[in-house]
Amino acid sequence: MTKAKQEAEERYAAAAAKCTSEHTFPPKLSGWEFFKSIGSPKYIVAPMVDQSELAWRILSRRYNAQLCYTPMFNSKLFAKEEKYRDEHWSGLKDGLGGGTPNDRPLITQFCANDPEWLLQAALLVAPYCDAVDLNLGCPQHIARRGHYGSFLMEDWPLIASMISTLHKYLPIPVTAKIRVFPEAEKTVEYAKMVVEAGAQILVVHGRLREMKGHLTGVADWEKIKMVQEAVGHLVPVIANGNILYHEDVERCLKDTGCAGIMSGEGNLYNPAIFTPGHPESWRLAEEYLTICDELDTKIAYTRGHLFKIFRPSLSIHTDLRSELGMANSREAMWDVTKRLKERLIKDAEDSQLRGESFEGRVDEKGFPVLPHWVAQPYFRQPMPPQAPKNEEDPQESQDDSAARPAPSNTTSTSKRTAETSGHRDDEGHEDTPSTTKKAQKNKKTKIIAGLCEHSGCRNTGSEKCCYHRCKNCCRMYQRTLDQYDCPAHAINSMKKQREQRVGDDSPLPRVDSQEALAGVALEGMYVESSGTPELGQEAMDESDAARSDRCTIL
Repeated sequence: MTKAKQEAEERYAAAAAKCTSEHTFPPKLSGWEFFKSIGSPKYIVAPMVDQSELAWRILSRRYNAQLCYTPMFNSKLFAKEEKYRDEHWSGLKDGLGGGTPNDRPLITQFCANDPEWLLQAALLVAPYCDAVDLNLGCPQHIARRGHYGSFLMEDWPLIASMISTLHKYLPIPVTAKIRVFPEAEKTVEYAKMVVEAGAQILVVHGRLREMKGHLTGVADWEKIKMVQEAVGHLVPVIANGNILYHEDVERCLKDTGCAGIMSGEGNLYNPAIFTPGHPESWRLAEEYLTICDELDTKIAYTRGHLFKIFRPSLSIHTDLRSELGMANSREAMWDVTKRLKERLIKDAEDSQLRGESFEGRVDEKGFPVLPHWVAQPYFRQPMPPQAPKNEEDPQESQDDSAARPAPSNTTSTSKRTAETSGHRDDEGHEDTPSTTKKAQKNKKTKIIAGLCEHSGCRNTGSEKCCYHRCKNCCRMYQRTLDQYDCPAHAINSMKKQREQRVGDDSPLPRVDSQEALAGVALEGMYVESSGTPELGQEAMDESDAARSDRCTIL
């Protein structure tokens, strides 16, 4: 053993000893024994950035969720910055915000690329949760820059080092969540390596790293089944992907043979997905808002959840969609919810008077046809065909080719636009490798083949726009908000006037890009905001003010 490694091991042991001396832990169990000790959960809520917060977990548990994960936290920031911890796990020092009697069993998830920072963060939450999970599945571009999530899939020694460090020194079990490789055999070998390193539960998301956003596609249950057959006798394997309705849960359990099912997006649009039936969306919204009032949940989180719960109805009652997008308090959200509730009850009564029946109705693809006033899954539209890439600048072409991962035979040739364009780094710089003026010009004007999010507008929306709108609609929308925060369509003169008019002591509520994105999510598109957990290596030491303005597409 090298001197550096020996010193690291001594630090790990000292940190673990300090944690165990200050807190009492039950005997550390492994594999199936640990799984049984937390109730052998079959219905599991996935870790979701800014979306699986305490209030949402409590709501999901009321509808038969048996195990929940926290949102993904950045391990280095969590270990280093008390302000970051207070923001993402309020009351951690007092055991609050997680680990309370109505929030167990609970697994805390971290993204990481360093064993020591991961262990330090894990030791902080160990007294208040049942296990710590290593995120090996995040497919976002910022994860590639930061070298974490699914972009560790080729760095098996680092993965093994992080998992084995937690397995050896953490007083509670370590688990892992992975994505699959294109090759089934490599996926199985990868899963075996993760389990051999010390993971006591393995969650397998049956999609490739490239399958995200409009390129999400269908999860491969067959690969999940192969992993289950390979390591399921050692540790519980949890299946993730393709859970749209309650009926899909048992079907997935049967087809994969897994011990449990994890739902992410399905749970976001219907937190009652683990119970039969389709409850009215306004009932779920009222219940969630009541919990948020008790826990003082962030406005941005609350608004984002309401948009998903009400998504089918807001495409019809568009005036309330706009009001919800500009709601900056729970009182305003309650008001929108109550008014929408009245309309939805009337819609249901009118439908009954017309003799409409949705029993047994299916669409051309065989999916159930449901009324808009009940909770139901969201079907993401496939990305339209993209315009051919501009090849005039060879330097741009070469740099872009080096920056993105090798193409997969399961993704379309338009992957680059969806995956690598329109992101900003942690200092607000455009993610463009080429520095030529021509390349910058091309990047600045690039757009996706999707319509402007503004209702009734038939223009193409800008790829870089925070609100996914065309230039004119974006500027009009910023004026209504009195917030000029879209970097693609900045209104600098108006922004300066506002700053001079309002000043530092303005009573006006601040609407940053993260909140605005959650507030203008419309039908036909999906936009989700992620907060500071989605950080790359370059952003580990940035200020909180800079982190608060980060926008990524999840």
